[in-house]
Amino acid sequence: MSCSDGDGLLVAVDVGGTFTDIALYDPANRRSWRAKTPSTPADPSQAFLTGVLAVLAEAGRNAAEIVRVLHGTTVATNMILEGKGANTALLTTEGFRHVLEIGRQDIPRRANLYAWIKPARPIPPERVFEITERIGPGGAVLTPLDRASVAAAAEACRRLDVAAVAICLLHAFANPAHERRVAELLQAALPAVAISLSSEILPVVREYERTLATVFNAYVMPGVSGYVGRLERRLVEAGIGAKLLLMKSNGGVAGAAAIGRAPALTALSGPAAGVVGATGVATAAGIGDLITVDIGGTSADICLVQGGRAGLTRQGRIGAWPLPLPMVDMITIGAGGGSIARVRDGALVVGPESAGAVPGPACYDQGGSEPTVADAHVALGHLPARLLGGRMALDRARAEAVIQDRIARPLGLSLHAAARGILTIADNNMLGAIRVVSVERGHDPRAFTLVPFGGAGPLHGCELAGLLGIGRVLIPPAPGVLSAEGLLAAELKADFSRTLLRRGAIPVTEIDAAFAELEAEAIAWLAEEEVAPAARSLTREVSLRYAGQGSELAVPWTGSVAAAEAAFAEAHRQAFGFVLDASCELVTAQVEGRGSLPGPAPTELPPDTGTAVWSTTEVFLPDGPRAVPLVARDTLGAGARFAGPAILTQLDSTTLVPPGWLGEVLAAGSLLLTRVPD
Repeated sequence: MSCSDGDGLLVAVDVGGTFTDIALYDPANRRSWRAKTPSTPADPSQAFLTGVLAVLAEAGRNAAEIVRVLHGTTVATNMILEGKGANTALLTTEGFRHVLEIGRQDIPRRANLYAWIKPARPIPPERVFEITERIGPGGAVLTPLDRASVAAAAEACRRLDVAAVAICLLHAFANPAHERRVAELLQAALPAVAISLSSEILPVVREYERTLATVFNAYVMPGVSGYVGRLERRLVEAGIGAKLLLMKSNGGVAGAAAIGRAPALTALSGPAAGVVGATGVATAAGIGDLITVDIGGTSADICLVQGGRAGLTRQGRIGAWPLPLPMVDMITIGAGGGSIARVRDGALVVGPESAGAVPGPACYDQGGSEPTVADAHVALGHLPARLLGGRMALDRARAEAVIQDRIARPLGLSLHAAARGILTIADNNMLGAIRVVSVERGHDPRAFTLVPFGGAGPLHGCELAGLLGIGRVLIPPAPGVLSAEGLLAAELKADFSRTLLRRGAIPVTEIDAAFAELEAEAIAWLAEEEVAPAARSLTREVSLRYAGQGSELAVPWTGSVAAAEAAFAEAHRQAFGFVLDASCELVTAQVEGRGSLPGPAPTELPPDTGTAVWSTTEVFLPDGPRAVPLVARDTLGAGARFAGPAILTQLDSTTLVPPGWLGEVLAAGSLLLTRVPD
């Protein structure tokens, strides 16, 4: 695959917990088609192909015309969260068998100090084997590698029927020679076993985090490889010969071969694509500072974007575990359209459990028997009678019945008060997450535009903005499939890093030598992905900290120590509110390699003609029932204006505009909602 791809169709598929979203784009005539289909949790590749064939049928095009396939997947994430990865072993340096078991001394932020119990480690001590060897922090060999200890570990793995092995030796980031030799010996003894090296996955300091990242990479490797293999076979059987590119947690895409070596890099694949899509939509509207809220069926993903660029972090988490791989800096909580509402100890709680795709909310009439956020919207009249362009009917009576039986009656509330209570709690759950990425990091959310998307995002956007004091909400043209459309706009991207850890004066010559090696690795990866030299770009960063600190901040590296230290001081002030009169320490050098891909061209709606047909629907607002204007969004042209309350419907989502908000359709297709001042 070259970066030009020639003439042909681009297709992107984002698999979520409830729905699978598909976007098809034809660069020749700048036309787009979109589709949604229920996800198939048992084998996500089934919904993937079903959706691709459906959107091709709608467009009247052939599978052979597709020249690029992009995919956002939660397979690795779900395997980690559900504990359904491969039977994995860990090989580590003699004396370090209990690094995973010890972990860190902190406890989860909201856990009870006295009642919290440390969760079981992903690999128990009986599957951790010690290798006799030792490399010093500077890379010098202190104890030669003992082949007999490797052979003993391989035999133990054979007895335990291990499917994957993580190799994480002390100070391998400074010298990977022992790790590579252990991998060679192990592969010769156990050729069917998947092997993951810390020096390839995360060659940086911090033994616990480096071990976890390597373990999880090995843990999901067989499952992700099997899924990608099934998917590639299904594509070939369907007549699609295009190369498959998968979204990574850092907001870039990579080929299936690269993902096969490091599948843990896809841990936040789908949410990262949504941030890419939201940033592109906001840029087209002239907005650079935004807070994205991606509300699907199972979760809500929140990210702050400043100056048109989403921040990256190496301090991300998957469930209870730190995963210090490069990923878009976002917060994920269990709040979505499928979040289940229950009465516990006399109080109403919503989520994090979700009805998912199967059985789904009660209103889907597929066996769901518990009230969800989607059921509350249906009971209040926020959703039309049918979704997905009329293909999916909603059962309002069933939604009202489960809310009445499970929530309203136990709490002594009316049906509509109970439904509104479900939405209020769900909104406040999301509000806390938005404050984490904004207020707690020194940002005033009122200075940002809220961009809600996902199938349920536009139903909650204005209410969330009102709670935060935000005056503008931007609804993307296709909010329900924005993660899929973000895939179409993504670049090939990979991160390469190396710990240098130098105290005292920062050695420019040594840094430049490290960058030269890292850039060679980046160029080799871009060549593997068939990126033409003209489409490549490399960016240098260094991670600095004050002497004695336990964490660092990444800043650009231009070759000037003074400029890097000044950038670090400003970043420290922004993050923590102060700077110190102390020297800086260099920790890590990082190179980001990018390969640009041709993406969709900006679209422009024709001017509004004023011929859209507005009907009415009964909605139960806080002050009582009211006949609220209802319109198909695609009948509104650029420049159309209206006042809330109103409901706008479309194939992939429904937008709720409450009283006190004004709407305007922008030329690029987005809907800008502005709050009327009190």
